[in-house]
Amino acid sequence: MHSFIPNPSLRGTDPVDAIRLIRSENVGPMTFFQLVKFCGSVKKAIEMAPELSRRGGRKKPITITRKSEAEREFEALTKFGARVLLYGEPEYPRLLQTVADAPPLLTLRGHAHLFAHEKLIGMVGARNASANGCAFAKKLAHELGAAGYVTVSGLARGVDAAAHRGALASGTVAVIGGGIDNIYPPENAALFAEIAEAGAILSEMPFSMKPHAHSFPARNRIIAGMTRGTVVVEASLKSGSLITANFAGDYGREVFAVPGSPMDPRCAGTNGLIKQGATMVEHVRDILGNVASYGPLPLAEADGQGFRDAPAALPHEDMLVEARLAIRSALSASPTLIEDILAATGLSPQLVMVVLLELELAGSLQRHPGAKVSLRMEEML
Repeated sequence: MHSFIPNPSLRGTDPVDAIRLIRSENVGPMTFFQLVKFCGSVKKAIEMAPELSRRGGRKKPITITRKSEAEREFEALTKFGARVLLYGEPEYPRLLQTVADAPPLLTLRGHAHLFAHEKLIGMVGARNASANGCAFAKKLAHELGAAGYVTVSGLARGVDAAAHRGALASGTVAVIGGGIDNIYPPENAALFAEIAEAGAILSEMPFSMKPHAHSFPARNRIIAGMTRGTVVVEASLKSGSLITANFAGDYGREVFAVPGSPMDPRCAGTNGLIKQGATMVEHVRDILGNVASYGPLPLAEADGQGFRDAPAALPHEDMLVEARLAIRSALSASPTLIEDILAATGLSPQLVMVVLLELELAGSLQRHPGAKVSLRMEEML
């Protein structure tokens, strides 16, 4: 099971402040929480992030989103009929709180009660799915709903849309790759409206943002993180659905795959998952029996002790100079466990945390799930 160290709860935080920080330059979900842990609050993180980026070697401090911009986004999504869910709040997806790269905030249109429990199953697959693949996905989602499970998918063409349609009567959640108001693909506009009315639409992207290549893997991690397991129905060897399955495995969740003809390239990915140990699905009972046998997942509350009245003091610059050299020597373009960096350098956890934050805010470092970090490739040249 994926180990879980709760991030600081954002309950009570001004959502405008949370929007400001997460939309700022070089601040991703894991950086956001590392900043909050070190600085003591979202407000303090907003104040300290530019200086930390400068200390990390950036000539021009990072740009923090202006308060007026964050207020405009908050007002626009509210007018659209959506609302902000902050990590640690009662309505935030419970299972998603148990992954390290969970979004600090989500925007929701629809009904939060659909993911207030752990009886959720992800279902993804080919956009160019066969008629049989779509029919089976729809049937599975309908039968999961009859058994009390909510189907979560990505509102894409093919399998995703079929799964949502099969689960509409019992409840379905669509996690989308653009802003909460951005319907993609456009032909799913009617389905979007139906889900918004009877189910739930979730996004971590800025309001009105169009989806791009990097937003779909980010969306996939949310699908995997908020569900007990992920079912893959038809996927080629290069399908994005396999990314969702990989996230599910990394998070300690179940991976299910529907077998297909070896003559159909749309089934090469799912057949490969089965060879690698995924549970083969020929009937809904293959899913239900598996998740029932494992019992409930260990759910911990977000850490409410994450905030302090004042930020931790920055270490003396002389100490940081030596620490930066040692940590850069320990890093490479390959993801490295932070605990291995601690062991290799002999530095204190606080020193390592500060230097990694500096490097990341300066744009030199990338964080990965599982408490791993790497230097960006351009830093190696």
